[in-house]
Amino acid sequence: MATLGDRVFDAGLTALDTEANRLDICSQEPATYAEATSTYTLGNKTSLSVGAPGDRSGGGREVEVAAITDGSVSGTDTATHWAISDTVNERLLATGALSADQAVTSGNTFTLAAFTIGIPDPA
Repeated sequence: MATLGDRVFDAGLTALDTEANRLDICSQEPATYAEATSTYTLGNKTSLSVGAPGDRSGGGREVEVAAITDGSVSGTDTATHWAISDTVNERLLATGALSADQAVTSGNTFTLAAFTIGIPDPA
């Protein structure tokens, strides 16, 4: 059976912990930094808080993205995805679907519950 040590998982997840500084809500899933931060963005939150890697339920490792209560909405549409970026190096680090689509209106704020991003153990 193949195995990977926690250090291998943590090396990848640490980029989220140490480099991620912006979360955007987007009208569709972005594939690039530019799509996440300008083409599809409907709003964002800077000063993002991502925890250190830890054990993942079911095996593997994960990080937790803290809840957001005061994200700034800059567009009016339906947000379907989130995107986490490193603005210093202009890198898209992670994307995913929101647990539920959110209709947003420019000038308002958005909230997101805390969520995890993980890497499962190899099969």
